[in-house]
Amino acid sequence: MEKFTVKSIGKVRSDESGMRIEMEKEFIPALTNLEGFGYINVLWWFHQSDNEGSRSKLIEKSPYKGSPDTLGTFATRSPERPNPIALTCTYITYLDCDNGIIGLAFIDAEDGTPVIDIKPYTPSFDRVERPIVPDWCASWPKDVEASGDFDWSKVFNF
Repeated sequence: MEKFTVKSIGKVRSDESGMRIEMEKEFIPALTNLEGFGYINVLWWFHQSDNEGSRSKLIEKSPYKGSPDTLGTFATRSPERPNPIALTCTYITYLDCDNGIIGLAFIDAEDGTPVIDIKPYTPSFDRVERPIVPDWCASWPKDVEASGDFDWSKVFNF
């Protein structure tokens, strides 16, 4: 198997002050001219699932109501996958380039989660006007903004 070197560029922080990314000092210059972007795509490491068992799991019992009973890992957003990489598109609430802090409206990662990359959200590359999804998830919100008000308890089996 090929080996890759992945470095954490920062950590997710979540506390009474809110959610944010705190950059490692050496990567703070990479925030130059991020101002003006409202959203970013954050790639982060499912560090709590970085073990042989989680990396070898390829079939999941579906967590979704109304879906097939089992799903392949690539048909889920499960942390158990060959490479425990996650992706979240999130709204920037503030940007402190001097101190390397990006405030976030929300990220589905735990406090202390390693961040491995950040990319600005740009509609020309990241937006799909008419996404195609299976029937079992076709009623889910069509955008990030609507997801915050959506009753996800009707979707999940837990």
